[in-house]
Amino acid sequence: MANLILKFLTLLILIYAGTGYFEPVQGNNITLGSKLFPQNTSSWLSPSGTFAFGFYKKADGFAVSIWLQTKTPEPIVTWTANRDDPPIPSDAYLELSREGRLLLWTKQSVGDILYNLTKPATSVSLLDSGNLVFYNGSNVLWESFDYPTDTILGGQVVPLGYTFFSSASAADQSRGRFILVFQVDGNLVAYPVNVTTAPAYSYWSTGTSGWTNGGEQLVLTERGHLYLNLTSRINDSVHTIAQSSHNQSQQKTVYRATFDIDGNFRLYLHNFESSGNSTMRKLWSALPNHCEVRGYCGVNAYCSFDATTGNDCFCFPGFIYFDPKKKFLGCYRNFAYERFCGKEETSQPYNYTQLKNMSIGGYPYGKSAMAQEECCQSCMNDCNCWAALYENGDCNKYRPPLLYATQGKNQSGIAFIKQIHNSSQSAEENEFLKQRAKNAGKRKRKMILILAPPFGFLSGLFTMLAVFSFLLYRKRAFKYQRLLDMENLGLNKDFTLRSFSYNELERATDGFIKEVGRISYGKIYEGTISEGNRKVSIKRLEKVDAEGEREFIAEMTVMGRIHHKNVAQLLGFCLEGAKKLLVYEFMTNRSLVDVLYDVERRPFWKERMRLAVDIARGLRYLHEGCETHIVHCNIKPKNILVDDNWAAKISNFGSAKLLAPNQTENVATEREKRGYSAPEWHKDALISEKVDVYSYGVVLLEIICCTRDLMISVESPDESFPIKVYRHFKAKELRELIGDEDVSMESLERMVKVGLCCIQKDPDLRPPIKNVILMLEGTLDTPMPFPPTLSQA
Repeated sequence: MANLILKFLTLLILIYAGTGYFEPVQGNNITLGSKLFPQNTSSWLSPSGTFAFGFYKKADGFAVSIWLQTKTPEPIVTWTANRDDPPIPSDAYLELSREGRLLLWTKQSVGDILYNLTKPATSVSLLDSGNLVFYNGSNVLWESFDYPTDTILGGQVVPLGYTFFSSASAADQSRGRFILVFQVDGNLVAYPVNVTTAPAYSYWSTGTSGWTNGGEQLVLTERGHLYLNLTSRINDSVHTIAQSSHNQSQQKTVYRATFDIDGNFRLYLHNFESSGNSTMRKLWSALPNHCEVRGYCGVNAYCSFDATTGNDCFCFPGFIYFDPKKKFLGCYRNFAYERFCGKEETSQPYNYTQLKNMSIGGYPYGKSAMAQEECCQSCMNDCNCWAALYENGDCNKYRPPLLYATQGKNQSGIAFIKQIHNSSQSAEENEFLKQRAKNAGKRKRKMILILAPPFGFLSGLFTMLAVFSFLLYRKRAFKYQRLLDMENLGLNKDFTLRSFSYNELERATDGFIKEVGRISYGKIYEGTISEGNRKVSIKRLEKVDAEGEREFIAEMTVMGRIHHKNVAQLLGFCLEGAKKLLVYEFMTNRSLVDVLYDVERRPFWKERMRLAVDIARGLRYLHEGCETHIVHCNIKPKNILVDDNWAAKISNFGSAKLLAPNQTENVATEREKRGYSAPEWHKDALISEKVDVYSYGVVLLEIICCTRDLMISVESPDESFPIKVYRHFKAKELRELIGDEDVSMESLERMVKVGLCCIQKDPDLRPPIKNVILMLEGTLDTPMPFPPTLSQA
């Protein structure tokens, strides 16, 4: 009887296995052809229902995310696809196509939201670990664990060199204000964004530098052990960051380590009960409070910590919050102190407020040993000084914006914050300004009456010359003052960059002796800054006229708003009167021109195609990823830099335009040479992002053909280059474009068609840069282009 029961149970097991009731090892397979819609909040679940994949609410739209199905607190996002893209509209939907690709459909376009797959996926699974995996048979094509955003889950391994970005907010998973870098030296370090990764700017690290064998990993086990697996030529080592002491039970548990929105790295434990309820517990924090996070409170604000009331952000006296509901965004001045600076008045227009137990970050522009009283008075008498910090017998003077300030019992500094009398009383300030204007007018009239008789005999010619000289001086002085006015450039709100002194940059370049390039408004020099002995490129304004200053302001304003891996990073600036400089990361391989036409080592086809996609992704970020869309207006190989890892970065934003979404602009500035610039650029026509698409098309064709003598002058007046490419394309002689290079003809034809589509005369016929990327990757079909002879006029 027992044997009969055993045989019966065995038969049942075989039947269930044959009908699919037992889950495969990979987890729940998602059926090819399935769709998800944001309106009905549908999602694809992991086998136990712990994780879900689908549309997650973001701002006024949605994002495609994976989240932990917790009820208390709200579901927690652990991964987001293309996190910096604009919100997805509610009329979009996701489709796992029968060809094995995950596509995002909208009314305007179709896009592959994940990285391009080398082969079609035969199955897709969301595992109980929170990992979304694409398979081709038993081979893994792609998995979300390889591209973490701000979270590591149990069982996940992160390789050396990876950078985590905190999220902007709990509801917005776009890149936020802090980065956590697993550096190539084996050290895990946290920094604010938009600063050099030098030790002086870090606020937390594991202190494990020196392990540089290349096999290092950041690991979170399924039992909550967060550690660095370090290797060297001598031995291997495990550096524990955090270790859970939680006793394993029958309950479902999930561990996650998250680089939170406040810049703190934390380890969490989630317990899931059989009833469906869940609890969350914080097991470990890298820092005990927010105030230890460098730059947590933004510019012109300080973070104050109290063990009983917690910590908060406060504006320095004389400043007010950008947004009182988001105090961490920082503060701005509620008056313009430049009106008073340098004026001879019998009454002092300033007073000061003293704050104890303070520290101020960044670099002071002046430092000297003196008494506390002398420190305060020195700042009061200095037009450039807006705050002084007296600490350990030294007086440090700072210009605005004031960065990385904290207040706490462990701080020993005394801060003196300069402010105008009754600066918070706008009516009294206005009255004060009016009285000053009246007094100034009286002095001018009195001076004229005194000087008029002695100079009355001068001829009208000299009088006109004097008037002209005076007006010219005032005009230039106004331009320089405008450059120095941080508020007008938007620096107080958006800039957290390093402010360099001119002397620092002069030392960094050994007196500006090594020139490495030229730009429209000046020259580029190679230098080395002291923090981390890091090489930099320094652009110096040398064309002191209206056009040069306009381009300098445009580049500084644009670069202060953006941060993307395919856009050259602005590290800092210097504004000292007529001395104006920008400090950029240094690119070893120089410009795309140097790379493409290097006789000794020209790049291979795959390397060139990677550069082409990098440039397109950088343009997509400028066109779609910024709140204010940016049109570069001068895309050409000289303005594309290539770093040590052969990644392309867009640079030289002197001609860039800031446009609101769907906005165009009429440009009447000096035109670029024909060749890379679009036809409408030469006709005072309205321009849009399609100007950059045209220039990109010419650059793409040049990248394709760089190994042949066909590349006579791209900028020649007859524009023969695109015509020659099209002639070879129509004659099916594409091999003539690249010579003997081993290239897939399918890939070559696709790339040439994309380039020709981008250089159409009619801007409406040019694809948006998002579709250009999809066509380059082979996800979207490329239409047949019109001949360039019809599109170049």
